[in-house]
Amino acid sequence: MVRRGPGSGVLVAISRTGFGILEPVYIEVDDLSREAVHGLLAEHLADMHATSPPESVHALDLPGLRDPSVTVWTLWDEETVLGTVALRELSPAEGEIKSMRTAAEARGRGVATRLLAHLVDEARARGYVRLSLETGIEDFFAPARRLYTEQGFTECPPFGDYGNDPNSIFFTLSL
Repeated sequence: MVRRGPGSGVLVAISRTGFGILEPVYIEVDDLSREAVHGLLAEHLADMHATSPPESVHALDLPGLRDPSVTVWTLWDEETVLGTVALRELSPAEGEIKSMRTAAEARGRGVATRLLAHLVDEARARGYVRLSLETGIEDFFAPARRLYTEQGFTECPPFGDYGNDPNSIFFTLSL
C-alpha cells in the first residue's frame, strides 16, 4: 500500500485506549523531510536533555539520523505522526535501536509496541543476530524499560562505542 508522503507505508492496526477498537495506521521508512517529524524528534531531544546530564544524552540529532547506517520509521494516523523509531547497523550481524518516541497525544495506544515489533522484524529480515539499545535510568524512562523487558530484552553491559555511564542502562535481544 502506498501512502501519501515520502515513503511507502505498511498498514497496521493499534488499539485506542479504553475502547478496544483497532484503528488503521501506517508505518513507513521516513526520509526526515517533514516538519511534523522534525517536531517530534525535537521534542525527543529536548526531553533527553531535560532528563539526563549532557554527557549521558546519546540520542541522535537529524544529521545523525540521516547517516547511511541508520533507517528511520514513522507511524502515522492519516496525516499525524504518532511515533518514530530508528535502527542503526552496528555490524552486519548487530543493530541498535535509536530514537524511539511516541507523541504525547498517542501514548497508551500501542504505538511504541507496534514500532518495536516492526523494528525487530526488520532486524531479523536483515539477518541480525542481536539487537541492543541504551536508555536512561531515571523514572522518566521507566515505561521504555518496561516495554523492552516485556518484549524479551535483557540487561547487558555497554556495547558498541558506549562506555560505563551511571545514567544509562543497556539492553539486548538475541534474534
